[in-house]
This record gives sequence, structure tokens and C-alpha cells, in this order.
Amino acid sequence: MNAAGFPLLSLITFLPLAGAAIIMSVRGDEAVVARNARWTALWTSLIVFLLSLILWARFDQSSAAFQFVEKVSWLPEFGVGYHMGVDGISVLFVLLSTALTPICILASWEAIETRVREYMVAFLILETMMVGMFAALDFIVFYVFFEAVLIPMFLIIGVWGGARRVYAAFKFFLYTLLGSVLMLLAILYLWYNAGTTDIPQLFEYQVPRAAQTWIFFAFLASFAVKVPMWPVHTWLPDAHVEAPTAGSVILAGVLLKMGAYGFLRFTLPLLPEASAAFAPLIFVLSVVAVVYTSLVALAQEDMKKLIAYSSVAHMGIVTIGIFTFNQQGLAGALFTMLAHGVVSGALFLCVGVLYDRVHSREIQRYGGVAAIMPSYGLVFLFFTMASVGLPGLANFVGEFLVIVGAWRVNPWVAFGAALGMILGAAYMLYLYRRVSFGKVTREDLRALLDLRPREYAVFAPLILLTLWMGVYPQSFLSFFEASVANLVARHEAALGAARLAGIQ
Repeated sequence: MNAAGFPLLSLITFLPLAGAAIIMSVRGDEAVVARNARWTALWTSLIVFLLSLILWARFDQSSAAFQFVEKVSWLPEFGVGYHMGVDGISVLFVLLSTALTPICILASWEAIETRVREYMVAFLILETMMVGMFAALDFIVFYVFFEAVLIPMFLIIGVWGGARRVYAAFKFFLYTLLGSVLMLLAILYLWYNAGTTDIPQLFEYQVPRAAQTWIFFAFLASFAVKVPMWPVHTWLPDAHVEAPTAGSVILAGVLLKMGAYGFLRFTLPLLPEASAAFAPLIFVLSVVAVVYTSLVALAQEDMKKLIAYSSVAHMGIVTIGIFTFNQQGLAGALFTMLAHGVVSGALFLCVGVLYDRVHSREIQRYGGVAAIMPSYGLVFLFFTMASVGLPGLANFVGEFLVIVGAWRVNPWVAFGAALGMILGAAYMLYLYRRVSFGKVTREDLRALLDLRPREYAVFAPLILLTLWMGVYPQSFLSFFEASVANLVARHEAALGAARLAGIQ
């Protein structure tokens, strides 16, 4: 059903490409081109965000069905079509993508000085790929968007990144691409046996138990790298450290959610028996990720690398929630994904503010910053508290729900997730104390200017969203409830049918 009455999802998905085309057509000297590129990208991304609010306003939260559906025949002889739609699992991630893009463009306003036109084009193309990936309801269309995301992100890291940007960009690209080759083989198997790549139709297809195991590991090879899960997480710290600030924001805010979204959208509904059989493996990998990367974060001297390792730990909590197969765990995983997208993005912006002024990310380079930049110190403290899971802020709700859901499955898994929250408080407070408190020992820090109006405009929506999620979480959880309940019911029914078939 299309509540908008017009192809809203296609408009949201492809409008950024129109903005990119306009930017590429701009002529003039370098300063004029850069100015026009910035404003065109900003206005395009803001219009896309406003259009995406229609999804939020007209979405029927009581329904688990796909909504705003668009379907056009593409390759009917192969069972492939252009099929778009959103449900309670995907709709808020479309909004997260469209909300973070204008924030990233605004954050890059002064930080990016070379090849500004190409940078803005890359970000708009990236927005199209992110939205398309969350809205795709055909496996081939999904795979195209899923892999195409890598191209603009590869360029953003490789062209506008730090000193080791080429190494980090190729490591990011190769890790994420190679895992997806196995997923393509699994998609081809499903198409050959089911005769379609339409995702809602595939949900009705019962994958043979013998095939579920290898398809599960084919999906795991792709999604685990994207999350990323331990031990295939090593590309992430390098990518974050070398990426420009806005690149780190969109990488942590949206791209890390692609793998977890893949588990929710495909692994659980298509492979219920294999998911249940290998859930203990996922729990072990996730708990190791939560504890190990938290300890590694404590040892970091680079602010970006510390936050990068914290992202691996937080996403470990997400994968624990997904494989609990219960309402609390799944809702908590989805909420944590959203909260992490907002809070971790804001933390990378906090690092970017200091880097733009001092051109260093080394923790020991700072000290006493809160006394020199009191507004910045308050904003940094706010998002530090949100990251550690302070009640009343975004992260607490999702992580608490995951722990409740994990406790129902295995108390030791819940203990591992809770230990991650404790260690998270340790490394984030340690970071904040070393950067913001103490004496100012370097004279150049005394000349630092506090937040500028543009930086207030960047942080303000993230602060409001973090408070909103923490104080009134039901306004977000209500989007998940019907779809999560349907997913849990279908999973339990599939397992029940499998057990019954085994008895007979």
C-alpha cells in the first residue's frame, strides 16, 4: 500500500542524484564552484529529509506489512523486479540516513577545501545508495545498493582522508567486498530454487534445512564484516582514523547498521533453523567483541580510534539482541542501532571540532579543554554520558532491553553485555577526563575558540534527538513493535514446524 499516493520512496532515493547532477553542471572559478556545490548539496539533502518525514508521519505503526510499496517489472523472465517498500524494521533507518546526510554536509563546510564539488557529489550518491539499500524489496536491487555504498565511501576515505588514506580505503573496500561475494552465491541459490528474488515472496519459501547452514555462513561472511563482528573488525579503526570527520559520522551512523539490518531482514526470516542452531556461536563472538574491543579502547591514544573500537563493542550488543529471538532483545537491538547512529556520529563530530583547530587526534595533546571551550566541553560531556548509557539518554533504553532479552536466553550472555556497558563507562570517562579536565599545559590551546554558530547548528539536532530517544523511547519503539512481533511469531512457528517434522 502506498499511503503517499505517489512514488515517495523512489523520490527520496533518487533525488540526491539530481542534486549531484546539478553540482556537476556548475561552471566557474574554483571558489564559485565550491560555494555552489556546498549550498546545492545542503538544500538537496534537506529537501530529501523533509520528504522522508512523510514516511514518519504517514506510517501505520500497527501494521507489520510493507508500506509505501512501489513495484515495477524489470526482468520478469528471471523473476527480478524493481520493488521498494519499508516496514517497522527499515523505516527509521531511512530517516536516520536522510537526517545525518545534511549534518555531515554542514560539518564539512569548512573542513573540506579541495575538490569540494566531487566531495559533495560523493555524499549525495552515498545517500541514494543508503536509502535504496534500506528500502529495497528485491534481493538483486538490495545487493546492487548494498555493494554500491562502498564506492562513494571508498572515495571519501581515499581522496579526502588522512596520511594513510589509500591503505585504509583499500582495506575497507576489500574486506567488505570479498565477504559479499559469498552472499551473491547464496542469492543465486535462492533465485534458482525459488524462482524469484522478490523478498516478500522469498519469506514464504521454505529453505531446505541442509541448505540453510551454508547459506547462513554465506550471509554471515558478508554481514559480519559490515557490522563489524570480531574477528573481522580490523578494517574499521583504520577507516575511521583516516576518514574525514563527516565520513566517520556516516560510517558509524549508517554503514555499520547495514550488517545488522541484513541479519534482521534476511538471516532470521529466511533461515530460522540455522539461526537458532548457530545463535550460541554469535553470542560467543559478540561477547568477545564487547569485552575485547572495550579493553582495547582503554589502551588507545587516538580519540578516533578509541571511538571506533567502542563502535565494535556497541554493535556486539546489537548482535546479541538480534539472536535472542525475543521481543525485548530484537526491539533493544533496533533501538541501540538508532541510538548508536546518533551518539557515535556526534562523538566523531566532537573529535572533528578539536581536530579542525589543533590538527591532532592524540589524547595526550589535550587537557583542560573544558575551561577554554566551556560550551564544547558541555556538548562533549553530554554525548559521553549518552555513550555510557546514562538513564534518560538514548543508549540506555536499547542496551537495557538487550540485557533483559539476553537474560531470558542465557544469563551469562546478559552478563557479558552488561560488562561491556561497565567497560564503556571506563574508557569514555577516561577519554573525557584526559581531554577536558586538568591543567592547560600547551600554550597554543589557550587560543582555542569555542563552538561557532555553524557547529551549534550541527550539534543541536543530535542533542534534541538523543534526549527525545532517552526521555520518550516509546515514540520510536512503537515503530518496531508490530514488525518485531511478526518476526518473532514467524521464527517460532518455523522452529515449531521443524520440530514437528522431526518427530514425525
